[in-house]
Amino acid sequence: MKKGNIILEKSFNFVLQIIELYKQLITEKEFVLSKQLLRSGTSIGANVEEATAAMSKKDFTAKMSIASKEARETRYWLRLLDKSKIVNIDFNTYLNDIEQLINILTAIVKTSQEKC
Repeated sequence: MKKGNIILEKSFNFVLQIIELYKQLITEKEFVLSKQLLRSGTSIGANVEEATAAMSKKDFTAKMSIASKEARETRYWLRLLDKSKIVNIDFNTYLNDIEQLINILTAIVKTSQEKC
């Protein structure tokens, strides 16, 4: 991982948090929403990583846009898990972290679209 790349670091660390949360959800016998959360949450970091090897600015913007969409989907699953109360887990840290990622990704996408 490139040192000093904030979005790479934050997205990677968030994915690690999502994996730990997924394991906790499984022990709570929550199998459906947890799988959706795992898929969208891990996709954020994967798309950010792919964007670092983009062939063009347009390719970079597309990958970061996908990461942004996946982050928003991840927020949806986190909010649903939080509000449904089907498990007894505090989701506030995850919700705060995903908001930070969404804000960073939105700024990156807007800036890169202006440069295309």
